[in-house]
Amino acid sequence: MDRILYTAMSGARQSMEQQAVVSNNLANVSTSGFRAQLHALRAVPVQGDGQLPTRVSVMASTPGADFSAGPVNATGRDLDVALQGNAWLAVQAADGSEAYTRRGDLQVDANGMLTTAGRPVIGQGGPIVVPLGASLSMGADGTLSAIGAGEDPEALAQVGRLKLVDPGETRLVRGEDGLFRAPPDAAGNSAPLPADENARLISGALEGSNVNAVESMVAMIDNARRYEMQIKVIESADENARRADNLLSIE
Repeated sequence: MDRILYTAMSGARQSMEQQAVVSNNLANVSTSGFRAQLHALRAVPVQGDGQLPTRVSVMASTPGADFSAGPVNATGRDLDVALQGNAWLAVQAADGSEAYTRRGDLQVDANGMLTTAGRPVIGQGGPIVVPLGASLSMGADGTLSAIGAGEDPEALAQVGRLKLVDPGETRLVRGEDGLFRAPPDAAGNSAPLPADENARLISGALEGSNVNAVESMVAMIDNARRYEMQIKVIESADENARRADNLLSIE
C-alpha cells in the first residue's frame, strides 16, 4: 500500500512543480526574446534508511532552455534590435556581473544610460551612456550613433557599441533572474564571454518569445489532469486502508 502512496504523493508534488514551469513560460509568451524553459519528469529510487527496491518517486527537472529563435517583427523604432543567428546581448546583472539576453527593446533612462528591462547594456568599456535628448541610431554591428538636438546630420557621432557575444558550442545556463550566463567553473563563477566582431543585429525590429501559447495551454491542462488523478489515487489508498482497519477490528 505504501508503494502506491510514495508514487502518487511524489507525482502530485512534482506535477505542481512542472505546472509552475509551464505557467512561467505562458506568462512570458509576449516577452521579447524570451527562451522557453524545458521541463521533464523522471523516476528516481527513494533514498534513506527505509530504502527498498519497491519504493520509487518522481522528480521534475528543468534540463535547460529552448534556444530556438522566436519570430522577428518590424517595429520601426530605432532602439528596437533583433539579434541575428546565435548572437546575444551583454547586460549588467543586479550583482554587477555580466549576463546575456535576447531581449532587444532598449530604453534610455533619466541618467542617459542605455538599458533593457531596467538592466544596463554593456558596451566596449562598460555600461553605455548616451547624451540626453539626442537622436539615436543603431548599426548592424551594434554601433550606436547620436545626433544632438538641433544639430545637423553631419554631426552624427559614435557614442558606443553594444557588446554582442556568440557562445558557439557553449551551452548558456539560465539564472534565477532570467538572464543567461556561461556555465560556472569549479568555484561557481561564470567568466564573461568575449565580444564577437561578426555578430549582427537588425535595427527597428524585435524578436518575440519562442513560447508556443497553444502547446503551453495544453501542457497546463495535462498537468492539472495528472495532478487530479494522483490525488484520487491517494484518496483511494486512504479509503482502502480504512476499510482494512475496519476488517481487522472485527472480532
